[in-house]
Amino acid sequence: MSDYGPLALAADDTKTSTSSSSIYERIRHDILSGALEANARLKISDLAKAHKTSTNPVREALQQLRGEGLVLFAPNQGARVRPIDMEFVRDVAEVGYQLEPYLLRLYVQTASAEDVAELDRIQDEIEEVNFTDRDRHTLLDRAFHETMYERHYNRVAFGVWKQHREIMGSISTRIPIALGRQDAILHEHRALIDAIRRQDVDDAIRVLGQHIQCAGQHLVDQLRIEQTRASRRKGA
Repeated sequence: MSDYGPLALAADDTKTSTSSSSIYERIRHDILSGALEANARLKISDLAKAHKTSTNPVREALQQLRGEGLVLFAPNQGARVRPIDMEFVRDVAEVGYQLEPYLLRLYVQTASAEDVAELDRIQDEIEEVNFTDRDRHTLLDRAFHETMYERHYNRVAFGVWKQHREIMGSISTRIPIALGRQDAILHEHRALIDAIRRQDVDDAIRVLGQHIQCAGQHLVDQLRIEQTRASRRKGA
């Protein structure tokens, strides 16, 4: 695995063409979601054909994914998919646990009544969907968190969070959201809004920390269950 790890960021995204960026995002999602299986060979010509593009954008995308540790290169073997194991998921989840409280603090200190009303509006939509539409829930949940972090002056930190969110979101498509976790998400969001309304920074960070930790643990647990079932199917 590359020393850059799973959340390496390009210093200047403008160096990558729109086509390369799009191919990179699609291949990354396929790796993280499991559409491309662990250790699968990544042939540039096959990927170019599948994504209806030339080989150059694919080659650039694989190099970028190599820097993030999602694509592994071996002599005389070419590129292959890095297995998305428990260690990888744990490391990505811990990034959010360290970063999100930092981004949240400024929002809690500066939130207006209108800002809180917007969080309430998004949460109302989340509760109306009530996990019946996974894609819609994912978009709304991302909007809920992004609303709190997007105003932060540290654009590098915000950019890292956005990439972290995309990675966690892609991995999450592999597994269902357990019923107990669904109830907890709704409760934790409402508790967070209440702390922000009171401008209680410490309580908001406490609630957010619990929210992130539980989300990460849920993902790890569900992936472990998925892997156990897959091993049993292979052994049957």
